[in-house]
Amino acid sequence: MNETVVNINKSPRQDIERKIAVIFVTDVVSFSKLMEKNEEETLRSFRACQEILDKLFEEHGGRIFNTAGDSVLAEFQSAVSAVVCANEFQKLIKERNNSVSEQSQMSFRIGLNMGDVIIEGDNLYGEGVNVAARLEALSQPNGICVSKSIVDFVSKKTELLFNDLGEQKVKNTEVHAYDIADPDLKVREKNDSKLAEAAAEKITKTSKAPSVAVLPFLNLSNDSEQEFFVDGITEDIISYLSKLKTFPIVSINSAIAYKDTKEPTQKIGSDLGASYLVQGSIRKGGNKVRIMAKLTDAVEDTQIWSQTWDKSLDDVFEVQDEVSQMSAALIGPAIINNERKKLSDREMNALSSWDEYLQGVNSYALMNSSKTTEEKLTCIFKAVEHGEKATALDPNHSSAFNLLAQAHNFLIFESSAQDERGENEKKFRGYTEKAFQLDPKNPDSIMNMGFIAFLDEDKNRFADYVNKALEVNPHHARTLMAKGMNLLEESNFTAAIDCFTRASEIDDLAENYGETVIFLCHFGNQDWENANQSLDREMRENNHSRYFGFKAAVLAHQGKASEGNEWLLKYQKERPEIKTIEDYKGVAPSMNSKIKELMIEGIRLAGLPE
Repeated sequence: MNETVVNINKSPRQDIERKIAVIFVTDVVSFSKLMEKNEEETLRSFRACQEILDKLFEEHGGRIFNTAGDSVLAEFQSAVSAVVCANEFQKLIKERNNSVSEQSQMSFRIGLNMGDVIIEGDNLYGEGVNVAARLEALSQPNGICVSKSIVDFVSKKTELLFNDLGEQKVKNTEVHAYDIADPDLKVREKNDSKLAEAAAEKITKTSKAPSVAVLPFLNLSNDSEQEFFVDGITEDIISYLSKLKTFPIVSINSAIAYKDTKEPTQKIGSDLGASYLVQGSIRKGGNKVRIMAKLTDAVEDTQIWSQTWDKSLDDVFEVQDEVSQMSAALIGPAIINNERKKLSDREMNALSSWDEYLQGVNSYALMNSSKTTEEKLTCIFKAVEHGEKATALDPNHSSAFNLLAQAHNFLIFESSAQDERGENEKKFRGYTEKAFQLDPKNPDSIMNMGFIAFLDEDKNRFADYVNKALEVNPHHARTLMAKGMNLLEESNFTAAIDCFTRASEIDDLAENYGETVIFLCHFGNQDWENANQSLDREMRENNHSRYFGFKAAVLAHQGKASEGNEWLLKYQKERPEIKTIEDYKGVAPSMNSKIKELMIEGIRLAGLPE
């Protein structure tokens, strides 16, 4: 895993630069619903609309500085150019919609503002961007909503007409808004409170961590004696979820009213104030029981996770405990991953701590799947940026502090300069201690304390923290990965594979990394067939050059030296600096001496000279 040593020549932090800019924000109306109906056609239509927008930006001097899913944020030097561009775009989209089938039609909202922005590299953020995003939320479908600063500047320089909407109270601010008049759109009344309410709903429906309601599980056994078991499962899931503290949990007293309910999912969620619903059923037959649990996005009315367990009832309490713990452990990552996927439907520059944290988690996840060191560092720096914004907005957001700790823990080992490493380690320790102070029973907080022990080369203390984290949550993916790495280092490869496999099944963030270490464990066991299969699975998702070398070594150990040599040549093409065995020793995986020796020997057998 020590494939490269990274030089970080400068800190990602820079002095704040500001300027006045014209900001253009647009997104697709009901993009998620369109994706649900026909994902392939929606993406095709969006790309076609994007081509129209790109051409107009080129013509009118627009520069895209941020995108997320269907959202586009652009900067213009001229307010007039931005307004003309927006108006032409809506006209061209109307023309396109009139010429394609209904399922290929798309509508856009546009918001325009001129104001103060903060410059960070190629990206812009700050009040000027936030107001533009809120104006986009205020816009009608197929419409353009602009600020007074835009109208004051362009009203006498274009022939466009503007409908005054008055002062609109939107999240964290007020904005004097105007519609660009369009004969095809409704003329909205000045100071209509419903406008701001609609915008606020769009912006704030995900402005904090979503709440979860666990509904009473259904007894499908027609056996009233099983009710205690059914109720026990429900109560234990609530108890374990509450202990994990990842999301607000609706009390059982509120949820119990929906036992055996036929109410629609969205109404239940609305009534309980819950974004997600956990539901399930239990069916007993003889000494066997089938338990089904599912997680539903109550806002979108879509199922995002489900699992079925078939268990023997030799120890009913053991079954109850196991299923409840596993359900609680799987629900958290499933919600996080679903929220990440929904980022495209959110205001990109939201000011809530939760949204900033979630964008940070997303950046961190992208780091795990990035192919180059530069891409990984870019993702990490973005994760840090969002984490810092999240903690600034909510100084008690322990999860955001844990995210910052994880990011700087990564940077410690990517830093070659001693002062850079020292600074990252200092920040890692500080963020870890803050998170642990805020929430000492959070397994992420405990695990980060464990990594402090690791840096201190205190293996016993590290192992203690791993065990403490698993006591809180036996299915905590990150801790299972840490335990697996410890077992790998000790050459207990079979037990390590079990940890990595369990972690990957729970959390796809762990999955991004898990297959590589599973391969290394098979390799350390000299199980060449499973090592080869594991490596093939990883290479289907990630074609990093290091895997070419791994492939060469595995094939050579299998007695397929000529095939191994072909992969060695591919590796050397990507890594021309690796000319000899001595060169490879510097980049071979080093977390276990046996694996390193076997890898070097495999590369030698594949034909790399001494």
